[in-house]
Amino acid sequence: MQQCYNRGCGQLFDPTTNSDDSCRHHPGAPFFHDAYKGWSCCSKKSVDFTEFLNIKGCTLAKHSNVKPPEPEKPAKDNEAADKEVEIEVRAPIKESLPRPAIETPLTALQPTVAPGLKETIDSLKISNVAAPIEAATDDGGIAIGTSCKNNGCTYSYTNTGSDYSECTHHPGVPIFHEGMKFWSCCQKRTSDFAQFMAQKGCVYGQHKWIKDDADKKVVQCRYDWHQTATNVVVAIYAKKYHYAQSVIEVNPIRLHVMLVFPEQENATFNLDLELRGIINVEKSSVQMYGTKVEITMPKLEPGSWPKLNFPREVLPAAKKSSTQAKPTTTDESDEEFFDLDDIQSVQSHGLRLSEMSLQSPNGLD
Repeated sequence: MQQCYNRGCGQLFDPTTNSDDSCRHHPGAPFFHDAYKGWSCCSKKSVDFTEFLNIKGCTLAKHSNVKPPEPEKPAKDNEAADKEVEIEVRAPIKESLPRPAIETPLTALQPTVAPGLKETIDSLKISNVAAPIEAATDDGGIAIGTSCKNNGCTYSYTNTGSDYSECTHHPGVPIFHEGMKFWSCCQKRTSDFAQFMAQKGCVYGQHKWIKDDADKKVVQCRYDWHQTATNVVVAIYAKKYHYAQSVIEVNPIRLHVMLVFPEQENATFNLDLELRGIINVEKSSVQMYGTKVEITMPKLEPGSWPKLNFPREVLPAAKKSSTQAKPTTTDESDEEFFDLDDIQSVQSHGLRLSEMSLQSPNGLD
């Protein structure tokens, strides 16, 4: 007895009784594709391997004790094997750049001013007549006619006993939001400005004839920042700041901003930060718009900053650079609109809204 090597048969046969229809087998080759198993000579296929082995042959012929030839294997490329494999070695990670001193001289950046902001500031008419009456005279007394500095109080100094009467005023700050006007201390809302001005104070106290320097000189502005792979961008949200008197200065690890507001008696907003990373001072730029100042500072070394700055209460004084920057204008459009939030003080027919100290005096919530 001999073994039949035809695919799909595998039986033992007697060569003396081997006829043309003794062996049922598959003359084609098996294939396995997309979980299917079958034979190339017939259309029968299955996903189960046992069913695949039990598929009956599609051709009758004699049994054969000769093994079918094995499929040829692809010839090896001796030339490719002889080639040396090149191993690419990455360059070592560069060490961090040495951090400059915080006292490094500051360089003033040249801002690009939007036409809308330039037109708004140039059209402002700040008259000296409308300036508040000085509270103190040459001999150190209070000048007659000096208005009470408490919010909502319209009383003026007369140098009589009534100057020491109770002062009805608002201890809070005025808020202008979505067309409504109200004081933060009593929440009486109105959409009419005259009614807002006429609202009686909600607390009693003493008149204040001399304004605090802190209320007069300091403005609070909101600022934010974001970063890309190559730049750090700081946006300061402010309105009606003077583009020519404001100053933006940087050194490799420091940012100093001073915005001047002419309508608020030249009050200023100051921002002095020690930056987390090192910036390229020469490629830094400033864009001044009607509603914000945008400062773009390219990173001098790659990497992400976890925060914008190191929190410090006071930074040491830095030297000034001899480079002076002059603002330029740009053709970029800027949307400028009137907002009641910009109103800081009103004086008309003896009615005067005292100087206010807003948390966001530029009308930015």
